[in-house]
Amino acid sequence: MQTEKIINHIVNWLSDYLKNSGQKGFVLGISGGIDSAVVSTLCAKTGYPVLCMELPIHQAETEVNRALNHINWLKSNFEKVEGKSVNLTPVYDKFVSTVDKSENEYSYNLSLANTRARLRMTTLYYYAGLYGYIVAGTGNKVEDFGVGFFTKYGDGGVDISPIADLMKSEVYEIAKFLDINYEIQKATPTDGLFGDKRTDEDQLGATYDELEWAMKAFESGKSATDFSGREREVMEVYEKRHRANLHKMVPIPVCEIPEEWK
Repeated sequence: MQTEKIINHIVNWLSDYLKNSGQKGFVLGISGGIDSAVVSTLCAKTGYPVLCMELPIHQAETEVNRALNHINWLKSNFEKVEGKSVNLTPVYDKFVSTVDKSENEYSYNLSLANTRARLRMTTLYYYAGLYGYIVAGTGNKVEDFGVGFFTKYGDGGVDISPIADLMKSEVYEIAKFLDINYEIQKATPTDGLFGDKRTDEDQLGATYDELEWAMKAFESGKSATDFSGREREVMEVYEKRHRANLHKMVPIPVCEIPEEWK
């Protein structure tokens, strides 16, 4: 992997997009994870203003600390980086107390988890509007186009996706090259949306390395029936999630009206 070339390519792409958009800078949420750390650093390297937002909703202290440490690191290394914390916990709690509960515990908890992501998206676009910025996404390839591991109109609601053509392993390589804080590089990936200690692997049923392998196998025309043992299990996980989340990865269906009826 030609890491430095990829970094320069993304930074130039970000700069060109921003110039053509007529906007003034970038805004994104900082979670304390590897993806947002890499994207925010790439945005900062453009030399344009970057607003890094820490948006806790009943967040674990370790996640908050990693996010704040990264923002401080960016501010000490790049002149036009600004950090802002907005505690969305009271907003979320008010929402929970207002809407109906559900006896289906799984659906209820998943809906609330997605609500957290959508509240953050709304906040990012609020500040994007105030500052005249564009919202930078932090999804990687296996999440955005493989298993659809993101919230529709939540963390999937963005203007641009700088690392969506990079596998998770490639994002880690870039993080190492950029000298991202080691505490972030070694942190176990988690979306932090459920208010507990579950990791991405707990939710997905496979590691990112396994899912990257499955994505490449799937794109080459393989299926679960071509494998056995753990490889078959991983392919089944990948195929099930890919099918279930395909609606997130394709354009919104439009009911086309015959022209002669108009």
